Amino acid sequence: MVPATGWQPRRQTTYSPAPANSGMVVTAEPPESPSLEAIDPNEYEDAEVVGDTDYKREEIESLLNDGAWAEAFERWRTTTDLDDDGFSIAREIGMLSEFDFFWDSFADRVGYHAPGIPEDWKQRDLHPELKSWATVSAINAGLTELGQEVCEVLYDEYIDWESEYEAPDDLPDFE
Repeated sequence: MVPATGWQPRRQTTYSPAPANSGMVVTAEPPESPSLEAIDPNEYEDAEVVGDTDYKREEIESLLNDGAWAEAFERWRTTTDLDDDGFSIAREIGMLSEFDFFWDSFADRVGYHAPGIPEDWKQRDLHPELKSWATVSAINAGLTELGQEVCEVLYDEYIDWESEYEAPDDLPDFE
């Protein structure tokens, strides 16, 4: 599968832990937060960011390290459909370090790029326990959900800067 990029508008969310009998809970401790590289988000296959190119990665990485990553992981791990086995595979093949988060000032939101297992996973022999498309799909979907949760936690609880809107020069003057 092609890695997914999540783009969601800002929204207020309320957090409710999964019911105790939900059956799916990742029991792992939060992994180390990803280091954010200087990548142009427009290089991702399904992303387009317009406007300011200050992606504020240093600030976002600092916020991730200051607790946003761990908080989002805790929320995600109790609601995800991904199980411990799938999460272990993702962790062991290094997928969690491949997340990217960046500021999209034009849309006033945090954008992200979630890693994904490629379509040729069988030929690559990525992991001995990776044996079915169901597992691949669960991992890819779970990591996309984690990326979205991180964006929501960052935006709702950690980011306090605002985009500076500059009106285009060609707007009509209504005076």
